[in-house]
Amino acid sequence: MSEKTKKKREQQVYTLLVQVGRKDGDGLPPDATGAAMLCYASGVDEAEAVRETVAILKQADLAPLDVTGYGTLPEREEMGHEIGQDERELMTRALIENSVVVAQMDPLYDGEDA
Repeated sequence: MSEKTKKKREQQVYTLLVQVGRKDGDGLPPDATGAAMLCYASGVDEAEAVRETVAILKQADLAPLDVTGYGTLPEREEMGHEIGQDERELMTRALIENSVVVAQMDPLYDGEDA
């Protein structure tokens, strides 16, 4: 396939829930066992968005353990998710900046799951 006939895949924003464990220097409260992070990440597919998110979190001295994908904005709307204006603005920011936006981070304590 020549470069002219290759279809450029457009960036999309994916909603990801990332569970992180403990690591020296992670900045989490001392008694936390980890954290749950809601992220919006751009990518041509969900796998790329996950890879980019994990790489950025590792650079930030966090220890990603598990990533759950909730799809793109249209996919979430099809599933009936209520998506507020603030959330839409963060998704737009992730797309414009071709980046990962951490929307929320909740420390987890003994016995809690993300």
